[in-house]
Order: sequence, then C-alpha cells, then structure tokens
Amino acid sequence: LKKRTLHNSPCSSLEGPDMALSRLHKAIEESCPNVANSVQIRIKLMAEGELKDMEQFFDDLSDSFTGTEPEVHKTSVVGLFLRHMILAYNKLSFSQVYKLYTALQQYYQNDEKKTGIDETDMELTNTEELEGKMEKEELDVPLREEEISCSGPLSQKQAEYFLSQQASLLKNDETKALTPAFLQKELNNLLKFNPDFAEAHYLSYLNSLRVQDVFSSTHSLLHYFDRLILTGAESKSNGDEGYGRSLRYAALNLAALHCRFGHYQQAELALQEAIRIAQGSNDHVCLQHCLSWLYILEQRKADSCILLEHSVKKAVHFGLPYLASLGIQSLVQHRAFAGETSNKLMDALKDSDLLHWKHSLSELIDISIAQKTAIWRLYGRSTMALQQAQILLSMNSLEAVNVGVQQNNTEPFAVVLCHLAELHAEQGCFAAASEILKHLKERFPPSSQHSRLWMLFDQKIQFDRAMNDGKYHVADSFVAGITALNSIEGVYRKAIVLKAQNQMSEAHKLLQKLLIHCQNIKNLEMVIRWVLAIKNLIYRSSFHTIALPVLLQALALSREYRLQYLASETVLNLAFSQLILGIPEQALNILHTAIEPILAHGAVLDKGCAMFLVAKCQVASAASYTPQKKAEALESAILNLNEAKTYFAKVECKEQLRDILYFQARLFHTLGKTQERNKCAMLFRQMHQELPAHGVPLINAFK
Repeated sequence: LKKRTLHNSPCSSLEGPDMALSRLHKAIEESCPNVANSVQIRIKLMAEGELKDMEQFFDDLSDSFTGTEPEVHKTSVVGLFLRHMILAYNKLSFSQVYKLYTALQQYYQNDEKKTGIDETDMELTNTEELEGKMEKEELDVPLREEEISCSGPLSQKQAEYFLSQQASLLKNDETKALTPAFLQKELNNLLKFNPDFAEAHYLSYLNSLRVQDVFSSTHSLLHYFDRLILTGAESKSNGDEGYGRSLRYAALNLAALHCRFGHYQQAELALQEAIRIAQGSNDHVCLQHCLSWLYILEQRKADSCILLEHSVKKAVHFGLPYLASLGIQSLVQHRAFAGETSNKLMDALKDSDLLHWKHSLSELIDISIAQKTAIWRLYGRSTMALQQAQILLSMNSLEAVNVGVQQNNTEPFAVVLCHLAELHAEQGCFAAASEILKHLKERFPPSSQHSRLWMLFDQKIQFDRAMNDGKYHVADSFVAGITALNSIEGVYRKAIVLKAQNQMSEAHKLLQKLLIHCQNIKNLEMVIRWVLAIKNLIYRSSFHTIALPVLLQALALSREYRLQYLASETVLNLAFSQLILGIPEQALNILHTAIEPILAHGAVLDKGCAMFLVAKCQVASAASYTPQKKAEALESAILNLNEAKTYFAKVECKEQLRDILYFQARLFHTLGKTQERNKCAMLFRQMHQELPAHGVPLINAFK
C-alpha cells in the first residue's frame, strides 16, 4: 500500500461499519486508482485461494513497518489500526481464523452476486438510464452510512461507533438521527446477536423517550442497568462499589423517568431508594443529583427554595459545576416568581455564565440565555427579550460537533424561537411569525421531543387571531389543542371565549376553579391575569364599584412581584373604571403613568386599547370645557382614535375597529364635519353587517 493513500484515508472508514466491497473499491479509487486495483486483486486472491493466502497477507502487513523508510508509520492513524489488526489476528485460535476466512469468502461472494445482477440490468437499459442510475447512486452514498444492515453480527467497535453517533444526534440534532421506528429496528438487530449489550439498551431507552413510550423506556432502562451489573463493567472500574453504584444510579434514573412522565409518587419512591443506597455507600455526587431531583419533586412546597440553596452550596463544595449552574438557574427562576428585582437576578445569571465559560459548558450557556429571554418577557420588557433571543440564535456553540451536527436543535433554541414567533405576532407581523413557526416545524418535527413547545405557541397565536377577528367559534376550536398541551392555559382561554360569547356564569365558574389551582401552585402571573378577566365580567354586569378593589389587588400583586407590564395593564383598567364612575380627569392623570410602558413594550392590541381609552377620557373631560377648548380636545381625540385604528387594523381586530368608527362618526357630527361623519358611518355600517354586536354597550367594553 502507498503511504500517501494511507495517510489520506478518512477516519470514518476505519471507525464505521463494514461497507460493500464495490463501495469500498470506489472510495479507494477516488483517492488512488492504483491502490484500488491492488486491493481488488488481493481480496480476490484471498477469497478464491486458500487459507495460506490470507496468512500471507498478514505476514506482508508486518513488513510494512520495517526498514529505514517504512511504508506506514507506527504512530499514524492507519499504522495504529494495522498494528491493532495484526495483534488481534495473532490472538485468534485456529477455529477463529477459519471462521474469519469463511466470512471473507462470503463477503466477496455477496459482492460478486450483486455485481452480476447489476451487469444484467445494465445490458437491459440504455445509456441515459444508466447515467441517471449512477448519479442517483452517487447522491445516495452519504445516506447509506446510517443505514447499517445488521443481518450479521457487528464488531464491538462498529456497534459502539453506531451507538455513540446516534446518541450524539439525539442530543444535538434529532432530525439527523434515524427515525424512531428504524432506529429501534436496528437496535433490536444488535441485541439479537448480543442481548447483554448494555449501551444498546440505553439508546433504546432514549429512543423510546422520543415517542413518549413510558412502558418501553422503563423496560429498556431497567435492562440497561441489569446488563451493566451482569457484565461487571462497573465493578471493574469502581472496585467493590461497582454493584452498588449501578443500583443507586438505576433508582435515580428511574425517578427522573417517572418525573418526566408526571408520575410524581413513583418518582418520589424511586428517589428515596436512590438516597438510601447512596447514603449507605457515602456517594456525595449521587446524593447531590438526588437533592436536585428532590427540589423538582417538592418545588410546589414553600420550603423548596431551602433545598435548592443547599444543593448549590454542596455542588460548589464537591466541584460539580454542571449541577451548581443548574441550581443557580432554578434559583433565579424561583426568585423571579418571588418578586426579586431584575438586577439581582441578572447578576446571579452573570455569575453562572462565568462558571459556564470557565468550564466550557456550552449547553448551559444556551439554557441561561433562553431563561433570560423568558424572564424579560415575564417582566414585560419585550425589547430585552428580543435582544436575548437574537443573541442565542446568532451564537456559535463551543462544543465540538461531529457528523455534520448543527448544535442548534436543542430545547433552548426551540424556546427562544417560540418567544420570537409570539413577539412578532403581538406586533401584528403574522407573516413573519408564520415563517418562524414553519422553520420550527422543519427543525423540530411533530415526532421530536421538543415539538410540544411550538405546537402550543402555534395554537395560542391562531386563537388570538380568531378572537381579534371576532370568530369565537373558530377560537373555541383551538381550546382543546391548547388544553392538551397546557391545561392551565386551556382553561383560561376557554373562559375568555365564554366571556366573549356573553356566557358570564360559565366563564365565572371556570375562572374560580382556575384561581384556586393557580394559588395552590403559586402561579402569580396567572392569578393576576385571572383578576383582570374577572374585572371584564364585572364590567359586563355593570357593577363598576365592585371592580375597584379587585383591580387594586391585582395592581398590588403585580407591583410587588415587579411585573411591570401587568401593572401597566391594571392601571389602564383602573383608569377605565374611573371613566365609568364619572371622573375622567383623574383617569387621564393616571393614564400618563401607564401608557409609556405599554407603547414601548406592549402588544399592538394593547397599544390600540390604550389609545382608544385616552380618546374616550379626552371626550368625557371635554364636556365641561369652553367651546373652543372643547373643539381642540375633540380634535386631539380624533387623532388618538386614528392611531388606535392603525394598531387595530394591524392585528385585524374588526370589533374594535367598528367601535372606533362609531366613535369617530359621533365626534365628527359634533364638530360639524358632515363629509367625514358620513364616511365613518358608511364604514361602520359595512363592518356592523359583517360583525354584528352582542348587545353590550360600547362604553362598558374596554378590551
């Protein structure tokens, strides 16, 4: 063999599974045609000759390392591979050598049969068909590297390469991995020849998680740890503690599996078992993992934060940066709901980011940025959330990725893309939001484990569009899909639809149940949204004085927990209540404190509602003005109505557009502008015929 060809041969050919002889010949021929011809002659000589011919081949390989200028360097990639091959051959018994020789003959004969069939087909086809067939085969070559045929047993190295490759793809880029059904078929073939192959059982466990198969995933996980103990792999590397180590980590993984599927009682029992075994073995690392999962199981309790703080301190003490960082990020999330100021939370995330960069934990860097995006949205700062999303999408991963994997098909990227789609939809850019969702569907197919994220956001965006368009029956059809993905959000959306359809009692019952549940799980954002929804029911019932204490409660909660956007929205509702109660001047005064955050960070629909409310307050305040000052106030109100109309048109909110046209027609009539009044009246009549009102007075509806 020529030295030049050996050094240029790709490592994947050495690590990968056996390829057909024709493909091997073609791969070598592309690099060096002379060597390809020699390889073909040598294999044919061994396969059609006798056993001594194969023996002579291995003798010739040893001669490649001799001399002052050897054909192959001993320390090169190919040199190490050849030395390993020679050593393995020398250790074979006579029966194993004969088995190897018969396998070589079978390998050659299979290719001869296939070549014979191909030559027969070539005689029956014309030249154009042959060229098209060859082009198709050349295009299919890269794909066949994943299509491993397990009709016979693979070597240990080949199986390990296949398993590590697929496991890496499942973690970093699930779309490039084999489909769940095909991967399971290949794993079953591997296990047929080696039932005690523990790593194959673990990959089967990961594959079952992709399709949410709780039975198969549990079955494969238990088999993995059973085989791990039977093969003695753990005891060899960990002494007498190997057996116990497998047991405690088996219980820990089982707890994580049950927790993922929502089986919290079974997860707690498995976790207690893992803690008991880990304490008996004095395994502090396992205990730290158990403590992290214990927080997840008990995070609904008031004292769960103490567990988390203790977990972070212990993880730092034992030098576990991954666990420490995850603990800090969970603590930041807990503090965000507890009302901590944003500067303290961002300082904590900055400290965890330093830990990530120090230890090159690229996966946790992505999670940290995604969490910052969600926190800024929680605080109502859409501009900052948009900036964090763009940072993550434009960032290159630190982790070395093989086999063409793009390190951007993980959960953090799915989270920020979903936020990005919703932010665009809130600004009325539905085409852009649709493009982002389309990209999400391609990157995370419905069968992938993170597809539930974009499915929920897609349903929510379609629901909002249907509500804006006044198509409540269409919006109601999306409630079932939202409920299946997020039960709390689904109940809330159902109450909104019932309120829009004037089914007040049914909506109130749903909101009461939702309030009790959200208070139990301490979901304060949903509690405030519930208060604002109850306020709308009170408005529809014309009991405006009752709405004030409810709104003040929501305002106190939102300010206590630093939810600026919800606080601004609550202030708008308070201003509307004051307008209804006959004090529009006071309503205008408090509007100035709330409208700036709405216009800076709010959705287009909220901007339109705010400007519409300002115009209503201006008109109501102008009743006591002098004629000249009143005319100026009405002109200013018309300008604000035009701005509100632009916002509502952007999100296709026809019901609010109809109300603005009615209001503008009345104002133009008061100012004596007949032509403008008639134009608004005509547009109002057209929209009223398309979208009839539900009998609710205009002044009693804020949003």
